[in-house]
Amino acid sequence: MAKYNSAMRIGMLTGGGDCPGLNAVIRAVVRKGTMFYGDSVLGFLEGWRGVVENRSMALDLDSIAGIIHRGGTILRTSRTNPQRDPQGLERVRETFEREKLDALIAIGGDDTLGVARWISDQGLPVVGVPKTIDNDLSGTDLCFGFDTAVGIATEAIDRLHSTAEAHNRVMVVEVMGREAGWIATYAGIAGGADVVLIPEKPFNLAEVCELLKRRHARGKYFSIVVVAEGATEVGGTETSGGGPTDEFGHARLGGVSNRLAEQIEQHTGYETRVVILGHTQRGGTPTAFDRVLATRYGVQAIDMAHRGEFGRMASLRGQTLTSVPLSEAIGRNRKVGDELYAMASVFFG
Repeated sequence: MAKYNSAMRIGMLTGGGDCPGLNAVIRAVVRKGTMFYGDSVLGFLEGWRGVVENRSMALDLDSIAGIIHRGGTILRTSRTNPQRDPQGLERVRETFEREKLDALIAIGGDDTLGVARWISDQGLPVVGVPKTIDNDLSGTDLCFGFDTAVGIATEAIDRLHSTAEAHNRVMVVEVMGREAGWIATYAGIAGGADVVLIPEKPFNLAEVCELLKRRHARGKYFSIVVVAEGATEVGGTETSGGGPTDEFGHARLGGVSNRLAEQIEQHTGYETRVVILGHTQRGGTPTAFDRVLATRYGVQAIDMAHRGEFGRMASLRGQTLTSVPLSEAIGRNRKVGDELYAMASVFFG
């Protein structure tokens, strides 16, 4: 591929849901871009909306000082989809030309990188960075933010054990995971959950209740059930939280834990309560692991731009950073495998 050894004008955005580690990526891109390559970096505000509307802020060493430990994103974010705008592509092109961009680094998940692929197919120079708290993006082994989310969920489960035991209750803990149950599985294993329900494995209510009864029969009068927000009963569908869909067609999920708790209490007679962790999993300080992983992704992204590796996404394979085509990164979710879930199920009931 072509080499870009001279200074470049780099644009950058964060799209979709926020997650811990985004600021570490931004910091790494700016730090290596300006200090090593002599680049100038422009941050677009609120994801693709900032590119379409050409709203941005200059990113220099002062603007990234002290942000590595901060959650969220200093660039803010949105779920804007330029493909729904008849003038979307034209407006993106105009921003590239007006700002004299040599490359754009898009940090996001399946939807954000789907737009990145779309404009890349139109000849615009784009590099992708994988970001999804659900850890379900294809083309990479691990996404930053996931480790922090699992830690937050595990701590919540740890705290719920004592109150569940004190009151002889079943506690149903709902965690994020629309299409894949990575957070539920990891937090469930780490937190000693008694049942873990994930989107990949539609659950049978009778079997769930039987597991809880079996535990009760052993003298364990409390239980922890961890459920991913996208989990469904056999033959059922996702539970929508109501309201309109976003610009990528996604309904807001919510309520599976409430429905499940009602059914458990009805079929077992055990008092059952619900805890929905929601956006607490996204917020706050990223773990050291996520800060390092996000930093590695940021350095890889700016290096890819200077190597001319456009239309590709930074990727972690084992312990090695590489890149894959954007087409490989989007379009399907990376699921929890049978082997991992079977191992988790050893501890059910």
